[in-house]
Amino acid sequence: MGIETTQRAKQRPPTVAKMLRRQFNHWVRRMFAHLPRDLRHAVYRQMVNCDPDPDSRLSLKIAETAEELQACFRLLHEAYVGEGFMKPHASGLRVTPYHALPTTTTLCAKWDGEVVGTISLVREGVFGFPLQEAFDLTEVRSQPGQLAEVSALAVDRRFRRTGGAILFPLMKFMYQYSGGVFDTRHLLIAVNPNRIELYESLLLFERLPVAEVKSYDFANGAPAVGASLDLEFAPSRFRAAYHDKSARKNLHRYFVDVRMSNIQMPERRYHVTTDPVMTPELLDEFFNRRTRVFDELSDRRRLLLREVYVEERFSRVLPPPRLASDNTRHPADSSEHHATANGTSLRRHPRYPLKCPAVMKPRDPVDNIYKATVIEVSLLGFQARTEAAMAVGSHWHVTVELGAGVVSRMEAVVRRWVRSTSGYYYGFEIQEPDDFWRTCVEALGSSITGADLSAARAA
Repeated sequence: MGIETTQRAKQRPPTVAKMLRRQFNHWVRRMFAHLPRDLRHAVYRQMVNCDPDPDSRLSLKIAETAEELQACFRLLHEAYVGEGFMKPHASGLRVTPYHALPTTTTLCAKWDGEVVGTISLVREGVFGFPLQEAFDLTEVRSQPGQLAEVSALAVDRRFRRTGGAILFPLMKFMYQYSGGVFDTRHLLIAVNPNRIELYESLLLFERLPVAEVKSYDFANGAPAVGASLDLEFAPSRFRAAYHDKSARKNLHRYFVDVRMSNIQMPERRYHVTTDPVMTPELLDEFFNRRTRVFDELSDRRRLLLREVYVEERFSRVLPPPRLASDNTRHPADSSEHHATANGTSLRRHPRYPLKCPAVMKPRDPVDNIYKATVIEVSLLGFQARTEAAMAVGSHWHVTVELGAGVVSRMEAVVRRWVRSTSGYYYGFEIQEPDDFWRTCVEALGSSITGADLSAARAA
């Protein structure tokens, strides 16, 4: 299930000592549950042990190679099978359709070069979120900002009793990556009911309106509780909860202030908000050969996957639509993405997500200047978010910082707008893209992975 660290199912019957220990632990948990909520949370926070300067043998990075991804999927399989959240798979791997999408990033912790921990961030893509099949996200969707589900957490069994030596750095990496480069404001989780108070007390998650489901299909029918965390208000809430704690127990200081050299953030030429790693070879290896995940996709999901990977080099590894059409909408499919009957795009030019600061100045001789954030680009247009209203049909001088030291200046016309709780969203048509813009869009279109994009030439 979404956030769990677990042990492999035992191959031998438990000894009497182990059975007695389990019964004692169960009794302790039941007694602990009867304590007042604030006292329980205080006890959990007292258990925190986060080292601001961890061992140099620890490194944290995006899982991007076949070896790193396989190790992450193997840890997940061990964890989920151990807790009964999935049946054993012949491959020894847990791989889901969400892992195939460029909007999912898998983070890993390595000790002396060996993967010993993993966690995935699933931002809303063409398949939506795993938990939206079971939980009502209406309230959190009504708030400003992007959503991402925190999923697939596992830690190697050798590091589960080391006071969080892997777990806390992995959580810090997730926190820093989510708000810093993944353009995420709201984190979502689905966890087992007996774990939810850990995330409420330590990480300050708040339960969703319909918080618990008795049978969660994504975790083999186990019960689950849904919760969310607003990253915009998280620093102040962490400060209030941990202000009187010592350095190794102060998660506000650890998450917000500490800069950890063990974390390897992705290098980016442009202000992109995703870090895709799946090449045709990796998709084929994990979704066709090692597992049969692609075989199990509905026709609609097969078409949506071809909308994501439009390059010819992907066509040989993506699952073709079945002869008998299956147009049923999967509950987790995004409501904002559409494919035609033959799977071709409805858009004239492909669009790419970014998060770029911009300045808008009306072409008419007035002094008004508006700050904006460009969130999506194509060759001849872009989408931007502003706090001010603009008239449809109005002309603007636009300056966009596409990346560090890469600035595009163009003329654009407002073609459409939508108002939301976080401001105004506008669709602009570009009159004539400059070389910086063309080079950026060309690089986005020709790059498969984040590494490809970082190596693309600058204008």
